[in-house]
Amino acid sequence: MKATDSWYSERLEQPIGMARWGHYGAPVLVFPTAGGDAEEIERNGLVDACRPLIEGGRVKLYSCDSVAGRAMVAKAGSPEYRMWLANQFHHCVLHEVVPAIRTDLGGDRSPIVAAGASIGAFNAVAVLCRFPDVFRAAIGMSGTYRLQRFFDGAFSHDLFLASPVDFVPGLDGDRLDALRQRFVVLASGQGAWEDVGESWAVADVLGRKGVPNRVDAWGQEWPHEWPTWRRMLPQYLDELC
Repeated sequence: MKATDSWYSERLEQPIGMARWGHYGAPVLVFPTAGGDAEEIERNGLVDACRPLIEGGRVKLYSCDSVAGRAMVAKAGSPEYRMWLANQFHHCVLHEVVPAIRTDLGGDRSPIVAAGASIGAFNAVAVLCRFPDVFRAAIGMSGTYRLQRFFDGAFSHDLFLASPVDFVPGLDGDRLDALRQRFVVLASGQGAWEDVGESWAVADVLGRKGVPNRVDAWGQEWPHEWPTWRRMLPQYLDELC
């Protein structure tokens, strides 16, 4: 049921790993939290939380190393380098991770559901907005969507391209038309370390462009922690898959 792989990414100029759980079902790419690797979601019980959906053939989970997030948290290199890596990471997902998923699916080119928590939510929403021809929905859990504070307040064209709250307002044409056929769930607890305002802010950006989305504000008993995401993810996958 589980398989792992890794390769050297020319786009990232470093290795990246990938993991898969399940035999068949709708493809779901779950991004780790900021510094997580491809198997983080398994170690923290997210795969087990989705086990009924996996074993029922409803979903097939994939994850990849959070290469840009790891550099962001560790403050590796200059802010400009870390912002460049954030943009390159999304291109790695499009040109390397997605083809690996499609190969694993036997060539099936069905659109993929993107999901993630915290910085993983940022990546899930970003890849849907950047590549709506490849992804069909995003599940953002406890998302952090404005990342300037992780780059010492700096901003660059690379970060603009990677950040949906910045680039979505200027979208038009075919990409916007495609994005308006997609759906974004923005879920957030209201307990410790949560900020549901982040979800409302990105919902406003999406809504102003006519992109279907929904904010689900969970209660004060749901903190910014793995038990919250173990409860959220299977619920939303059951809805979307």
